[in-house]
Amino acid sequence: MKPYIQINGKDNVVVALKDLEKNTVLTVENEEIQLKQAVKRGHKIALVDIKKEDDVIKYGYAIGYAIKEIGVGEWVHTHNTKTNLDGVLDYTFNQNIASLNTENKNLAFKGYKREDKKVGIRNELWIVPTVGCVNGIGELIIKKFREEVNTEKIDGVEVFKHNYGCSQLGEDHKNTRTILGNMVKHPNAGGVLVLGLGCENNYMEAFKESLGEYNKNRVRFLVAQEVDNEIEEGVKLLKELYENMMKDKREELPLSELNIGLKCGGSDGLSGITANPLLGAFSDFLIAQGGSTILTEVPEMFGAETILMNRCINEEVFDKTVHLINDFKEYFISHNQVVYENPSPGNKAGGITTLEDKSLGCTQKGGDAPVMDVLRYGKILKTKGLNLLSAPGNDLVAATALAASGCHMVLFTTGRGTPFGSFVPTMKIATNSQLYKQKTHWIDYNAGVLVEDKGMDEVLEDFIDYIIEVASGTFVNNEKNDFREMAIFKTGVTV
Repeated sequence: MKPYIQINGKDNVVVALKDLEKNTVLTVENEEIQLKQAVKRGHKIALVDIKKEDDVIKYGYAIGYAIKEIGVGEWVHTHNTKTNLDGVLDYTFNQNIASLNTENKNLAFKGYKREDKKVGIRNELWIVPTVGCVNGIGELIIKKFREEVNTEKIDGVEVFKHNYGCSQLGEDHKNTRTILGNMVKHPNAGGVLVLGLGCENNYMEAFKESLGEYNKNRVRFLVAQEVDNEIEEGVKLLKELYENMMKDKREELPLSELNIGLKCGGSDGLSGITANPLLGAFSDFLIAQGGSTILTEVPEMFGAETILMNRCINEEVFDKTVHLINDFKEYFISHNQVVYENPSPGNKAGGITTLEDKSLGCTQKGGDAPVMDVLRYGKILKTKGLNLLSAPGNDLVAATALAASGCHMVLFTTGRGTPFGSFVPTMKIATNSQLYKQKTHWIDYNAGVLVEDKGMDEVLEDFIDYIIEVASGTFVNNEKNDFREMAIFKTGVTV
């Protein structure tokens, strides 16, 4: 294995694939480069002399400019590089859609087909609180239910605690009601108990009205203030739902039924080299099978947004993408925050220097497929293929938004590691083998082998097999650890 990688022939930097000591000599295209400093894995090294104010090129694109002279062999990072990004931009549609060379292999997984024809990959029993005040009641109901019922024949029993549903106004109140409603109707749930208190502004009758059509065999409602013993009543309702869920059996279904969320967090300098390109290759594969993927984290598209815009299927979708980007920038500006306040300290420690550096690696999760539609926050997937979703970069908020949009699972790449899980299976893919070996109880799959001894075709084939296993019932680590959480995007006033 080489100790470095040059991602694109246009690049004037290479990326270290392991920790390198000062004075290490690299041979790049028959030229010897001696390192001026020690450089950590994932960090960049100048291939040539880069003059002050010249662009630093990685992935074939500018990731910023040099704020001082950078000599060949020098470490390139935040101390000598700055973003080129500034303010809200105007965009022009220059369509550039690649043809996908991925065949339909007619593969299948074993999932649950619900009465409304929607497909789930889990048969779980959920309590969805309308307000955070009843979180503890939900836990007690499940504790009592487990004492009386053997739940091993279903995939799980969960209460999704949150601190929303009251003292919220405007968009925040609407977002809470929408996300909770999407959860209630998510096909991974074979049964749902909606649990309210009785005095919250997300009160039950209004919530039912916003819910629209739902399967009455699979949803029950309980308002704690309206019954004498809410624990007993809750257990009774869970038992009714459980008995109905016992009729559900896994059946063979085509991969075209799968909707997969694409997410990254705790990124490092290898994210855009290993794990994110693997997700991009998988995304293209799934789309070729007739399935769908959703890419979000809008602030982490800044700097690479024109690549996505030029892949839009038509001008209408291009206009939606422009609004997606500029609306999020205006959100930052309206709160007097710097639009490009990114990457995080952990990202920088892992070798990511600027937002362009992060975004060019991040957007690789979307592969090469055309962008078919753009979803507002809280909207459910309607168009097959690659979709963009409005949500922030925050891991739990974004993963929740992906699940609420109809994703059966979330694929989550990470170079630093994170244990959390959303309310659907949240598969962690390591960008490097060291993390995979260190955190086997967090990480589900190792993409680090892509810079060691395996090629993309071989790893992709193995990855597809693993995703089919997970879709067919194999638990990922967040499920094994019972790390199941949710968070809703909040923008306004709390009363």
